[in-house]
Parts: sequence; C-alpha cells; structure tokens
Amino acid sequence: MGVGVTFFTALQRSDPTPTSERDREGEGARDTAGVVAPPPLIFLAGLAVGFGLEALLPGTSVPAAVQWGVGGGLVVAGLGLLAWFNTAFSRKGTAVEPWKPTTAIVTTGPYRLTRNPAYLGMALTYVGIALMSDSLWALLPLPVVLAVIDRAVIVREERYLERKFGEEYLDFKRRRRRWI
Repeated sequence: MGVGVTFFTALQRSDPTPTSERDREGEGARDTAGVVAPPPLIFLAGLAVGFGLEALLPGTSVPAAVQWGVGGGLVVAGLGLLAWFNTAFSRKGTAVEPWKPTTAIVTTGPYRLTRNPAYLGMALTYVGIALMSDSLWALLPLPVVLAVIDRAVIVREERYLERKFGEEYLDFKRRRRRWI
C-alpha cells in the first residue's frame, strides 16, 4: 500500500453507524472508543483554519531550505510513520478504523517507540505541509489540534483499551510514552 494511500485510508475514519442504531444500542453497548471525530479530519480542519489565516493575514516567508528540506523531510517521515502504523495493525489483524472493535493490542513496529504513532505521523505531516506550502500561519492552530487529539481522541481510546484489555493494556501503557 502506498504511503499516500495510507494517509487517505486513515482519512476515512468516521462512524458509519446510523444515529438511531447507536441510540438503540446505547453508548455503553458499542465496542469502540467513541472518539469525538475522525483524527485525520481534526488535523485537516486545523490546516484549513491555518490556510484561511494565511489568506487573510500578512504572509511570512520560509527560506527554501526549510520549506523544501525540513518540510519535505517531515512529510516523508510522517507518511512513513503512518504506513508503518498501518502495517503493524494489518499484521496483528486489528482494525484501524475507530468505529470497528479493536481485537488486539499492537506493541510491535512503531508501537515500540510511542503509544500513538498515527497521531505523531499526522502531526509531522501537518507541520511538513505547512512548511512546504510556505504557510507559517497554518502552524498557529496546531496546538489546538493536538489538544483536541489528546483530550477527545487519545484519552477516549485509552479508556476503551483499559476496559477491553485490562492489565495487558495498562502494562503496555506503563512502558510507552503517549507521544514520544
């Protein structure tokens, strides 16, 4: 699977279950993390706000070496991390999509380094895109994006994994940092 496809596969994260069906089941009956929104869309919303700011406010310029060297390197690193994350999930046979039940804890591949390689990869890609597009204003919403990811996605996923896998996940959580 190509690296670009990996990012856009992650972009498809949304809950296809009709609201009425979720209401019938009740929130506690669902075997999912119940994240606030698909994480790739949270990152894209931040970029959109940043590009809007870039269009409205006086622009700044990024030196070409930073724009292409650092920005390009961050995009490659971020997409590579996303591809590695997808591969680790595929090998373990568990779903990437947050609306599907998690069937296993992944501790190999990028999970040897961080508990959240996908979000780290998306953050690196975000910064790289902002630099490559010479849009420093696009970086302004990133702290808000990361706070939303941390509080409304990661915390919910961790609670779900603790409920579902108990001590196995708690042990993994003690051995790995949330980000890096």
